[in-house]
Amino acid sequence: MKFKVENVLFCIVTGLALTDLAQAQPEPALAAVNPAAAVQAQGAWARATVAGQKGTGAFMKLSSPVALRLVRAESPVAGVVEIHEMKLEGDTMRMRAMPNGLELPAGQTVELRPGGNHVMLMDLKQPLAEGTTVPLTLYFADAQGAQSTLALQVPVMMMPSGH
Repeated sequence: MKFKVENVLFCIVTGLALTDLAQAQPEPALAAVNPAAAVQAQGAWARATVAGQKGTGAFMKLSSPVALRLVRAESPVAGVVEIHEMKLEGDTMRMRAMPNGLELPAGQTVELRPGGNHVMLMDLKQPLAEGTTVPLTLYFADAQGAQSTLALQVPVMMMPSGH
């Protein structure tokens, strides 16, 4: 018997075994499962800014039981939001957008961190004050192109404790 990714996710979210799914008939409201519901975002934070600063980063650890790609992000606090990488080229650190997004391999944790891959918030509409939160929506695509989202409220801080 073949199962679709959304059926496997339904089992993960509800705790059913795949054999139970073959016998169960989910209610219509449960039939469509958002793949991003299985994405875990841990330790999310955005760096606080000062007056006049037009850009900052958001960082977190992402994991998913199924392979997904983080394809874009949005926030009402920024005019432009991009998935960025930082890479050492020769003796120069370069930052650039990742137009094809960021792979989230199944079962692995991908860290978005300062000095590495991150979400870049640019053209900020106001300074981001420490102690506040900012809404951030992450958009994912699976191997078949199905899109899903994960909405977060990201705390703003200078640096999380333990860094």
